[in-house]
Amino acid sequence: MSTALKTQRILARSAQAAVAAAAVADVFRAVAVRDHYLHQTGDSQHRSGFMSTVFVNLMTLAIVLFLVWLARSRHKAQELTPRASVPSRGWTIGAWFIPVVNLVAPRRLVLDIGRASSLSWEEGRDTALVNLWWGAWVGHALVLVVAGRAAPGSMAFLVVAEALMIAAAVLMGLVIERITVLQSVAFGAAVPVAPQPQA
Repeated sequence: MSTALKTQRILARSAQAAVAAAAVADVFRAVAVRDHYLHQTGDSQHRSGFMSTVFVNLMTLAIVLFLVWLARSRHKAQELTPRASVPSRGWTIGAWFIPVVNLVAPRRLVLDIGRASSLSWEEGRDTALVNLWWGAWVGHALVLVVAGRAAPGSMAFLVVAEALMIAAAVLMGLVIERITVLQSVAFGAAVPVAPQPQA
């Protein structure tokens, strides 16, 4: 395996680990914040503040690693399929930070990168995987908004929101794995085999 592919695999693993850690931290953060909302004490304030800080730091790391992985994957997809409809470098990153647009565009660009990565991309299974991941992620965000306005401190909303967060993290890890594997196989197949010396 080439150094570039090894680097991409390490980056993929790092992004997966950071996403998983951030999702777990979010569960503890949500529980601590709810506890402080219902029973405000000095200890509960300290706990909620500490867990919120841990979550923000881990989430920031996860976002950075994922976007670096995504940008590199976009570049590799373009190398593999030059004529494919691959998003630009700026749009690959920028689409995540534009309000409203970031509820729709990131799903499309991940699908475009996946499709351009290999002819082995399966429209049924692989597209469904991306759709499930994106649905869980957007669902998590919507539940948080509704809970904040309609029922702050609701255990039911907390359970649903965190279940969606964990699901989104697991599915994101699978999306990262799928695209990374497809590109590794595609680049491996594109490398010519050196001729064997004649006996």
